[in-house]
Amino acid sequence: MIKSLALTTVWSTDQERDKKFFVEALGFVERTDMEMGDMRWITVSPKDQPEVQLTLMRPDGSGLDPESGKALLALVTKGVLGAGAFRTDDCHATYKELKEKGVEFLQEPQERPYGIEAIFRDPSGNWYSLAQEREELDLSKPWDSTCFDENP
Repeated sequence: MIKSLALTTVWSTDQERDKKFFVEALGFVERTDMEMGDMRWITVSPKDQPEVQLTLMRPDGSGLDPESGKALLALVTKGVLGAGAFRTDDCHATYKELKEKGVEFLQEPQERPYGIEAIFRDPSGNWYSLAQEREELDLSKPWDSTCFDENP
């Protein structure tokens, strides 16, 4: 029986830059940073959630053939890969705080049936949802229109 999610992969085109982004901009905690043969193993997680870690993996690292790595790198740098959703108690305040730290937002906070959601991107190009959840769905709110604002 699966008990929980412990680790998930975030594709990184520059592990050092992305570690700095997660730690300094988002306030995450570095959990692991070590060399493992020809690869570097870096994990980060939200300060209060050490049991779920993001591993910052290079798309040209071990485990992928060169053709797959090249295709993955193209998708990451194009910015079409969603890497996850983070919860917050106050989407507008967190949006403001992160925007002041230089985080690139693709969508400013917007009402959705499930809550208030903003979309941001990491320096590699992966995008994330930042959501303040509602207790119940409010179907009077739009699900989504164009997904990302052009100039949030």
